[in-house]
Amino acid sequence: AVVSTQSGHYGRADFDVCVANMPYQISSPFVFKLLLHRKFRCAVLMFQKEFAERLYAKPGDKLYCRLSANTQLMARVAHVLKVGKNNFKPPPKVDSSVVRIEPMNPMPKINFVEWDGLTRILFTRKNKTLSAIFKSKTVIELLSKNYQIYCSLNEIMVADDFDIKAKIDEILTECAFNETRARTMSIDQFLKLLERFNANKIHFSS
Repeated sequence: AVVSTQSGHYGRADFDVCVANMPYQISSPFVFKLLLHRKFRCAVLMFQKEFAERLYAKPGDKLYCRLSANTQLMARVAHVLKVGKNNFKPPPKVDSSVVRIEPMNPMPKINFVEWDGLTRILFTRKNKTLSAIFKSKTVIELLSKNYQIYCSLNEIMVADDFDIKAKIDEILTECAFNETRARTMSIDQFLKLLERFNANKIHFSS
């Protein structure tokens, strides 16, 4: 079965292949809705060129961002071809690109809410070192609150001298990520960092 659409509304249909020309406004939500659908072989999609480049950007690339990491966690993304704006009448203001998306099989067994919380924090300041990001007052307060909630829900006693800042620094040192920047991190590195935080009862969602 093939679903071809100009609007991205495929509903609950079962399909093997999705072919679509995506409006910019719904490109990101469509991609994640599609990936969560999972039961398809591949999608061939046309996006605005810069959005497409973010989907397949690699660590260290200028356009590598949270969208890149979140998409590549769940799928293999490949650039197929560039489509110049003059191929359309009337021509739009920007060029387009066609990409091929194939969902990972099996999907990684992680808590996606936790993953999203981690990448949201890291890519907000993707050029800063992780050590600097996790010294932020806002981040410290969030993780401290989540730690307290987790321990309370699981009836775990929190030591009087527990220091969330010291624990975070210990985790970053253990993973050798103190001076690492999100813009250079691979999917495996994000997964390793998330696993170490969660193993130490530090969570990114309450």
